Amino acid sequence: MIYELTDTSEFNHLFEGGSQREPSPLIYIVKAEEDQVEKIVDMSIRAFETDVNVGGIKGEYPPEFDSIEWHKQMAREGHLYKAMIGKDLVGAAILFQDETKNSVYIGRIFIDSIYHRKGYGIRLMECIEKNFPGAAEFNLDTPCWNERTNAFYKRLGYRIIKTGDGFVFYQKRKSEPNIIQNFT
Repeated sequence: MIYELTDTSEFNHLFEGGSQREPSPLIYIVKAEEDQVEKIVDMSIRAFETDVNVGGIKGEYPPEFDSIEWHKQMAREGHLYKAMIGKDLVGAAILFQDETKNSVYIGRIFIDSIYHRKGYGIRLMECIEKNFPGAAEFNLDTPCWNERTNAFYKRLGYRIIKTGDGFVFYQKRKSEPNIIQNFT
C-alpha cells in the first residue's frame, strides 16, 4: 500500500519560532524490498550519527541501526518502509501493526541527514498515521537525552505514557485531535 500525504495546509508553519518555510514536497511510504536495504542502511547511519549534536554519546546508537542483515529481515517481514519524495528515497520507517490492526508501534523513523530541517520528518509521521487508518493508537519510544526527538513527538501530539530505562514512551490516540504544537 502506498499512501501519499496530499493535504499539507495545516503543516506549513510548524517550525521553531513560528517561522514559515516553504512547504516540503509530498512524501509517501511504500514497503521496502531487500535489494534496497544497503541504501537504507547508509541513510540510517548518516541520520543517527547526527544524534551527537543533540546530546547523544558518540558510539551509542539504536540497536542494529547499521545492520544490513537486520534491515533485510525487517523488509522480509514487511516492517521496513521507505520514505519517498517522487522517485527519491529520503528516509525510512520500521513499523509494527498488532494482530487486531488497532495499534501501530513505530519502531524507528529516520530521515537522511542531508534532508534534515526541511519538514520531512513531520510529513513522514503524518503519512505513517494516515497509512494505517484502522489503527486507534500509535506508540513509540525515544531516548530521554534526545531533546530533538522528544520535542518533535510532543509537537506532533504524542503524549508521554511512561519513562524508564533511559527512554520516554509516547502514545497518540486517533480519537485525540491532531494538533501540532510549536514548543518555543
